[in-house]
Amino acid sequence: MTTTLRVVLDQLVTATDPTLASASRELAAALVETSPAGCDVAAIVPSGADIVKIPGLAEVHRLGLGRRELAAAWQMGVSAGAPRGLVHAPTLLAPLVRHDRVHDNDQVVVTLWDLQAWDAPSGMPRTTVAWNKAMLKRAEKHADAVVVPTHAIAERLGEMTRLGARVRVIAGAAPAAFGVPTDAVGRRRTLGIPDGCIVCAGDATDSSALRTAFDAVARAGIALPVVVIDCPDDQMPEVAAAALAAGLRDGQVHTRGRLGDADRAAVLDAAVAFVAPSRRSAFPWRVVEALRLGVPVVAAASPDHRETIVDGGLVVGETHSADTDADVLAEALQRALASTQAADRLGVLAADRGRAFSWHEAADRVWQLHAEL
Repeated sequence: MTTTLRVVLDQLVTATDPTLASASRELAAALVETSPAGCDVAAIVPSGADIVKIPGLAEVHRLGLGRRELAAAWQMGVSAGAPRGLVHAPTLLAPLVRHDRVHDNDQVVVTLWDLQAWDAPSGMPRTTVAWNKAMLKRAEKHADAVVVPTHAIAERLGEMTRLGARVRVIAGAAPAAFGVPTDAVGRRRTLGIPDGCIVCAGDATDSSALRTAFDAVARAGIALPVVVIDCPDDQMPEVAAAALAAGLRDGQVHTRGRLGDADRAAVLDAAVAFVAPSRRSAFPWRVVEALRLGVPVVAAASPDHRETIVDGGLVVGETHSADTDADVLAEALQRALASTQAADRLGVLAADRGRAFSWHEAADRVWQLHAEL
């Protein structure tokens, strides 16, 4: 008899977040590749275009509702025709309804990658904040396990909910094929990205972190170009103004929006350092990608950064003062770029740490989790 693990892949039909879509795709593919004997993987998707192209899926179960309607139905506890059995969701979107794990072998596991809806709700639409909070309450009531990417988030979730031992830690990773493309120079030329730059990631919900990064570069007296990726188009003028206010020269900062995997890797290939100034409770996707490519990482101290980077980069600062953060990040940048030897050493440490993150390992742990349940 075959045991089927059904993965909710709504992000592959209607992506609300490119990072979640990538994580869903990578995890599903790894689950297929690591499936134990007698097990296979199927997909649960909302109605929409047939773009779920993951080799090896045993079945794609298409529901009758679009993603928006499905999210509303599952928030209200309506299963909307979702199949039972072993269900794994790479996000909070799952049929969290009453089920019998003991007698019917029904399981529902969901994933929470960050605590933005609780820590920084002003950066999200109110409906999105309300939906996340409602789904976590449903998970508290009906989920057999909630997966989070770090022990730091697990600890926070333990304080916020009564999930107890149902919280499990399984980290994400860079895309399996993430690497410097052969046409990296041409891609950078097309994007207008200079070599020898400092890279950081912009975020609509954490603009103060970008200002801290700019202040750090200015206080360190570094004249290198700064490239900001993941910057929403409507924030680019604000980012440029923040850079000038920090004392960076006109044209020193280059802002780019969401880039595909190959373009991001090409940008990171030109980086002499990656700066991560944010302290929010979230899995640091771009930090992991920088580690994967051996880019020296300088990060503001946070529980998630400390746990993710460990000794693979410079994690500095202890306070929550933006002014102090800029000073300690500036000093760390000066250390990281003090000499070619210093940068090369940090690059080796980053690459070593980057190898700790793998979707295959994550998939193995997901299979183990469902087996334990």
